[in-house]
Amino acid sequence: MVREKVRVSTRTLQWKCVESRIDSKRLYYGRFILSPLMKGQADTIGIAMRRILLGEMEGTCITRAKFEKISHEYSTIVGIQEPVHEILMNLKEIVLKSNLYGIRDASICFKGPGYVTAQNIILPPSVVIVDNTQHIANVTEPIQLCIGLQIERGSWISYKHTKKFSRWKL
Repeated sequence: MVREKVRVSTRTLQWKCVESRIDSKRLYYGRFILSPLMKGQADTIGIAMRRILLGEMEGTCITRAKFEKISHEYSTIVGIQEPVHEILMNLKEIVLKSNLYGIRDASICFKGPGYVTAQNIILPPSVVIVDNTQHIANVTEPIQLCIGLQIERGSWISYKHTKKFSRWKL
């Protein structure tokens, strides 16, 4: 029987914030150092920490959008520069704040031509937009753009897994 020597580390892990800054209303940055680590531990710990932190982050976001007279998410709307899919991606980028749980309804009704931004969203009183200048669409002709929205509060992981658009879940 061959016995291998197993080295047990008595070192304690220490971590510190090296750099943190606010780049914009919607973007925060932080860099941390965790040490000392043995070979191969960095990836394992990093992946686990990322999943734990994302699971703990709660937020409010647009989870569903419904357009009038549009059959699928890859359609285009006459008089709007962006296709529906791109409008959905722009809606997904909007950062909202709310401390109430549950589903809330919101809407966008815009008469063109002009630029549709986050400030054009008609919100319930309990929800606030962090950056009103977020671009949604460019209406190039005198048409009416109406989008029904659903807003939810929950954890980031639950929103990450709603990639399938079912009329259209963001």
